[in-house]
Amino acid sequence: MKPLFAVCAVALLTLNRWAGDGTGTVRSPDQIAFVSDRQGGQDDIYLMNDDGTQATNLTNHAGRDYDLAWSPDGTKIAFASNRDGNFEIYVMNADGSGETRLTNTVAINFMPDWSPDGTKIAFASTRDGNYEIYAMNTDGSGQTRLTNTAAMDLVRGWSPDGTKILFMSYRDRHNSRSGEIYVMNADGSGQTRLTRAEVSAAWSPDGTKIAFIRDFDIYVMNADGSGQTPLTNTPGSYDSEVSLTWSPDGSKIAFDARRDWSHWIYVMNADGSERARLTNARGNNTGPAWSPDGRKIAFISDRIRNGNFEIYVMNADGTNPTRVTDDPSADGQARWRPRR
Repeated sequence: MKPLFAVCAVALLTLNRWAGDGTGTVRSPDQIAFVSDRQGGQDDIYLMNDDGTQATNLTNHAGRDYDLAWSPDGTKIAFASNRDGNFEIYVMNADGSGETRLTNTVAINFMPDWSPDGTKIAFASTRDGNYEIYAMNTDGSGQTRLTNTAAMDLVRGWSPDGTKILFMSYRDRHNSRSGEIYVMNADGSGQTRLTRAEVSAAWSPDGTKIAFIRDFDIYVMNADGSGQTPLTNTPGSYDSEVSLTWSPDGSKIAFDARRDWSHWIYVMNADGSERARLTNARGNNTGPAWSPDGRKIAFISDRIRNGNFEIYVMNADGTNPTRVTDDPSADGQARWRPRR
C-alpha cells in the first residue's frame, strides 16, 4: 500500500457543472479533494467534481502532501507536507493558490483539524519530544501546547460547538495496541478520560454522542462517557470494525468492516439497527465519507486492480457505485468539500 494511506484526507468542491438535487433546487456539483501519487510517485493533493471530472493538481512538490482537512466554509485546505525536510502544517486556498507554511520546527507536525468556527487549527507535533496536541490561529500565530504527558496524544476532533477537543491518548497504556479516549476543553484544561483501550472515536453532528471502536466492535456513548452501548457484535478473531463516520444528520453511521478476508462498507442506524452492507465487490473497500447532504458516500477500493486504490462514489443506500478516479497510481484520503 502506498504511504499516503498512513494518515488520511479528501474533500468536495462546487464549480462548473450544474445539477438538480431532487428538491427543485439547482446547485453546482460537490467536489472531492484527495491525495494521489500519480505525479512522479509523490503524494500531491488534487480536487475533482464528485463524478471524477476536472481533476486538478493543487500541490506539486518533491515531498509528500497529505493529511488534508477542509476549513468549515470550504474555502481553504490545511495539510501536512515534508517539502521543506520535515513534516509541517500548511494551508492553501481551495484552488491551490496562497500556500502558506503555518509551523516551523525541526519536528513532525501533522493531523490538522479546524475548529467549527474556522478560527483555530488543532494538530499533533513532536516538537517537545513526543506526540502532543497543539492549537494555533489559522495564520499560524499563537501556537499553544494543550497536552503534556510522556505518552502519545493524537487529535480526534473538535466538538461541534467548538468548546472541546476529543483525542486519543496512550498515557495509561491499558492496552499496548490501543489508546484511551479523552476529552478536554479547547484551551487544554479539564482533560478527562472517557474510555479505555479504544482505537477510533468521532463526535455525533449534534455533539451529544461519541461513537468509538472497542475490541473490534462499534460502541456509542454520551459526550461525558456515560451510557456506553455496543452497536455491533462482531464474530471471530479476524473480523472487526475498522473505521466509522456519522451521517451529516446524525441518524446513521457508515463503517468499514473486515469480513471474510475482505473489507466492506456497511451502514446502520445510530442505534445499531437496520445494519446493511453497501459494497458487494470483494477487495479492500475502506474509508467511507458522507457527502455534505448525506445522499452519497465516497470510499476507497482496490476491487479492479488488486493493491491499487481508486476512489468510488455510491448512493447512501449502496446503489450506483461509480469509480471516479482511474489511474495506475494510488488515490486515497477522499474528503468532501463543505458546502457554503
